[in-house]
Amino acid sequence: MQRVSSEPASGPQRALITASFVSRVGNGLFNAASILYFTLVVHLPATQVGAGLTIAGLSGLAAGIPAGNLADRYGPRAIWLMTLVLQAATMAAFVFIDSWLAFTLVATLDRLAATASGAAGGALIARVGGERPAAFRARLRTFVNLGVVVGTLGAAFAIQINTRPAYTGLILANAASFACAGLIVFLGVPNYRPLPRPKEHRQWSVLADRPYVSFVALYSAMGLQYQIVSLLLPIWLTAHTGAPRWAVAAVYAINSGVCVLLQSRLGSKVETPRQGGRAFRLAGLLFLVSCPLMALTADVPAWAAPALAALAVCIHSVGEVWESSAGFALGFGLAPEHAQGQYQGLFGIGFDAGQALAPVILTGAALALGHVGWLLLGALFAGLGAAGPPVAAWAERTRRGKPGTEAAQRRQGESPLLEADC
Repeated sequence: MQRVSSEPASGPQRALITASFVSRVGNGLFNAASILYFTLVVHLPATQVGAGLTIAGLSGLAAGIPAGNLADRYGPRAIWLMTLVLQAATMAAFVFIDSWLAFTLVATLDRLAATASGAAGGALIARVGGERPAAFRARLRTFVNLGVVVGTLGAAFAIQINTRPAYTGLILANAASFACAGLIVFLGVPNYRPLPRPKEHRQWSVLADRPYVSFVALYSAMGLQYQIVSLLLPIWLTAHTGAPRWAVAAVYAINSGVCVLLQSRLGSKVETPRQGGRAFRLAGLLFLVSCPLMALTADVPAWAAPALAALAVCIHSVGEVWESSAGFALGFGLAPEHAQGQYQGLFGIGFDAGQALAPVILTGAALALGHVGWLLLGALFAGLGAAGPPVAAWAERTRRGKPGTEAAQRRQGESPLLEADC
């Protein structure tokens, strides 16, 4: 049986990190200005844009597991390169849309390609990870975050110019970023052969893996926290506090900065599924602290609100680092090596579904309840986090003695920061 190399593949790792950074710079360029392009340049009503994006997002979920199966069968690099080509093409097509129907069609194709890319890319990350996969994934996410920050800063210039050519340039730059990322991977990452699959393997085996499905459900629900800083807190600061407008941009910058600075330092300590479960619990406790602090910004003087929001976002961002590290440790570590694509496909479907529902839950429920809504959010995250260690232990019991998962193949020393069980 072909074994996954335990030697660090520094060249392929550097290539994959570089490619991911380039593509995320493009994402940052486009995402920061996309709604303005669709409403101000294409002249689509905001409600139509929202409806189209919802349709696209839900439709895109269908590509996750099939694309993951293709990556497992034919090799992750080949499938990922195909998805990058498709993303480049669909992104460039946004330049030519002139109606809601065209927008929805292109957006749907784009989301299908993006979901497929997540599944195949996840399988490729698993193969490139080397001897210390957690450290590699932490570095990868650091540069992914940095790429988004760089792209967002670049988009600010086009937004300030506010012309059709400026927005068109952002779209084409994002399309080019996918093409450049594909070229980097093609030249710098080996074309890993598919791993042999056992006789019991099925194309939908992941759905029968109850511990893994349970963790995906937990992680998807915990994923609501990503839109607290980008969506819920800005609305709260604007509508319920006297904080200056610059505070909204400041908290987003603080969130990105903390994640960039701490992801490698903390994420490299979370190697095993057991450590992942504990990191997940720690994240929930940090969110339990940060959410009430965010609510209290409405009860302090206007001059103090930005400082309190900054403190809350710092705590929240540390929780985000632990939560994402737990996602890496369990999302990859519990998946059989021969079926990483299929498992990453389900993982991406769950996360994307949670993100699609997040605006409705956060604005329609939590925001409407005011302070009580913030407290309920904190309690929800703490409860989800508390379920992390039991689910991780359950998953490890079902895999004990079975080859093919990182938990079975690799017994790393436990991190002192995560050793103590509460």
